[in-house]
Amino acid sequence: MRLTPDVLMQAYASGIFPMAEHRDDPEIFWVDPQRRGVMPLDGFHASRSLRRAMRNTRFEISINQDFAGVVEGCADRADTWINAEIRRLYMALHEGGQAHALEVWEGGTLVGGVYGVTLGAAFFGESMFSRRTNASKIALACLVDRLNDGGFMLFDTQFLTEHLASLGGREISRAAYHAALAAARDVPASFTLPPLRSPQEVVQRITQRS
Repeated sequence: MRLTPDVLMQAYASGIFPMAEHRDDPEIFWVDPQRRGVMPLDGFHASRSLRRAMRNTRFEISINQDFAGVVEGCADRADTWINAEIRRLYMALHEGGQAHALEVWEGGTLVGGVYGVTLGAAFFGESMFSRRTNASKIALACLVDRLNDGGFMLFDTQFLTEHLASLGGREISRAAYHAALAAARDVPASFTLPPLRSPQEVVQRITQRS
């Protein structure tokens, strides 16, 4: 029996998410980590070098202009958990308005991005990619700014990587995550309504808050 987008959203609502062992494995398994990675929406850390890069960058940001391209970019690596079934499911969620992408462009070329799923005021970050220096960091800075503006309460990163930790990400217990999810999933929020801001505008807002 094939998974449906509705079943996938029920899984997110209960705190689990899907993965595959590798791109060619047709099977999907469910994950509910003992330690969950989250990005505190009031705790994003932009270093001096990142702020300088954001002020001087020529990157342009868009929302939901190339969701499929972002998913493909995230899967374009030697070791990926994104198989054909996962790609199909997230494309269906995107078409239903429940999955979104933030894209990073350089001269009309997609060079980075991040995609995830929304449920109430929870954003479940699925994956990101970068083909230029700082593209993924700038994507995350712009994403956190958008989530704050949209009324989100929880930014789930699933696992904590060194990259995410350097930007303010941290780990919380499974119990703490489920409590945060329960508080956020029925609260209204919007990924698409906040105004689209350039990296320069986002870093200005970060600087004003610090």
